[in-house]
Amino acid sequence: MRVLMFYHSVVSDWNHGNAHFLRGVATELQSLGHDVVIYEPNEGWSYRNLVQEEGIAPLQDFARAYPNLKPMKYESNYEFLEKAVEGADLILVHEWNDPALVSQLGRLREGAGFRLLFHDTHHRLASDRAAIMNLELKRYDGVLAFGGSLAEMYRDLGVVERVWVWHEAADTRVFFKRKGSAQGDLVWIGNWGDEERTQEIQEYICGPVSSLGLRADLYGVRYPYYARIILQQHGISYRGWLPNFRVPEIFSRFKVTVHVPRRPYTKLLPGVPTIRVFEALACGIPLVSAPWEDSESLFTPGSDYLVAHDRKEMERHLRAIVNDPALARELSLFGQRTVFARHSCAHRVQELLRIHAQVAPPRAEVAQSA
Repeated sequence: MRVLMFYHSVVSDWNHGNAHFLRGVATELQSLGHDVVIYEPNEGWSYRNLVQEEGIAPLQDFARAYPNLKPMKYESNYEFLEKAVEGADLILVHEWNDPALVSQLGRLREGAGFRLLFHDTHHRLASDRAAIMNLELKRYDGVLAFGGSLAEMYRDLGVVERVWVWHEAADTRVFFKRKGSAQGDLVWIGNWGDEERTQEIQEYICGPVSSLGLRADLYGVRYPYYARIILQQHGISYRGWLPNFRVPEIFSRFKVTVHVPRRPYTKLLPGVPTIRVFEALACGIPLVSAPWEDSESLFTPGSDYLVAHDRKEMERHLRAIVNDPALARELSLFGQRTVFARHSCAHRVQELLRIHAQVAPPRAEVAQSA
């Protein structure tokens, strides 16, 4: 099967947490023998910021880490699309794309033989509805929504005829437990971004780290000067951007990590986990989560990870994990087992192939058979 993937970027993961899952899906499809072609804009926002801040070395590191992922670059002129889609069986369009590209692919879908799916991994439909409602999705065969609450929104609004829940997952070729000795207590990997969890970061990370006297490192981008000062005041070492494929190596050096979801996910899209949960559990690092309702029963809270409903409970959980190797080992084993059994990119690709098989025949075939 020939699969085309239109991504904002597969090369850059600068403020682009979805890059992990998108890379994993492409890699898994390739491993099954499918012909995968990835398209991304030349110098898109994430790519441009990465090069401006880190230079070209990360591009070379990506090429070594993912030698089989070689995206086709394009300019904002979309004249190439008509020829690009020839012979395609399935086209995935990630939500972080230019609306003009989304529309043009929809128009090309009319009378064509390929299936066209829109892949949404963001809270924009809940927080900025116009941005999604203004997209021309009526010609698409359906939407892949990364959580049940988002899927329900699409169904209620009637944006497209068909919607499937397609959760993110861990690329277990990259994310697995590495051997390493703890050099610190707590590590957190996440971007600051748009003030969506400023209070939560201070309550569930800064406060507990300071109170417990933990050795803590934090990785991420878009941290303004005042945010870095806050981290410094609480004894947290800010390490800046981290290539996503190096996350497992970093996890191996610490005893625990935390999950701090952005406010739109807890308030507007309950039940949708961030990719960080899958990453941490796959790597076998004990995880403590800020309040988050697992309404789709993806995990088993209390076994796969612990939940802290306030700062004091976070402090208790962190103290217990750091000081109790048996508890840490039990959480590590449970969480890793769950991801490898249910939440790998290999699982998601099998789901995708089943979805592809369900999609109605192309409209041209329907017309011919009528």
